Amino acid sequence: MKVQCVLCDTVHDIKDDSLQAKRLRNRRIYMYLCSECYDRIDDKTKRRHATGSFRLYDPKKKKKDLI
Repeated sequence: MKVQCVLCDTVHDIKDDSLQAKRLRNRRIYMYLCSECYDRIDDKTKRRHATGSFRLYDPKKKKKDLI
């Protein structure tokens, strides 16, 4: 199966019977990232976490006014 990286637009071949190929075929929202782009994003994210100023915010919960 030929797939294209979302970030760098390079075309790669992956096995048709792999789990990643199955996910890409059945669920169209999955995006393919080549290993170089995936590693680059992973390194940058770990560096941002190490600074200490990186926070993930939980979505605000709405109150239910039914009662």
